[in-house]
Amino acid sequence: MYSPKKYREKIKEKSTKTRLWRNVLCAFMVGGFICFLSFYLKVFYMQFVEEKDAYLLVTVTLIFLGALLSSLGLYDRIAHIAGAGTLVPVTGFANSIASVALDSRSEGYVLGVGSKIFTVAGPVILYSTVFGILYGIIYYCIYFFL
Repeated sequence: MYSPKKYREKIKEKSTKTRLWRNVLCAFMVGGFICFLSFYLKVFYMQFVEEKDAYLLVTVTLIFLGALLSSLGLYDRIAHIAGAGTLVPVTGFANSIASVALDSRSEGYVLGVGSKIFTVAGPVILYSTVFGILYGIIYYCIYFFL
């Protein structure tokens, strides 16, 4: 039986060393590139549609690119290097949905993809809806009663 001190030493010995600053820099660079791409997509789309529609088109484009890169197996390679830089933007949500769909397609479209795709998307949709409603109620109360 290990004492707490020996246990900590054993854990320290077995655990891999993380390169914190390298990981932070990679996450910042990839996340920044996604933001950079989003900005220039918005500028491009604003040549053809109004600004509010350009934002929607940017979101749809990023979701498409995230799903496409996931289906090609490239998103996981990028995420391995960039970490949270790929997880936080909407592309990370697209990757999580596409990955579940790709993994469960062998079980069929209804019982595989149709049922398992919402294991990730369900909580996101639920809580974004709930907090959107709560935000709307708070906004309504502040706007009309204050």
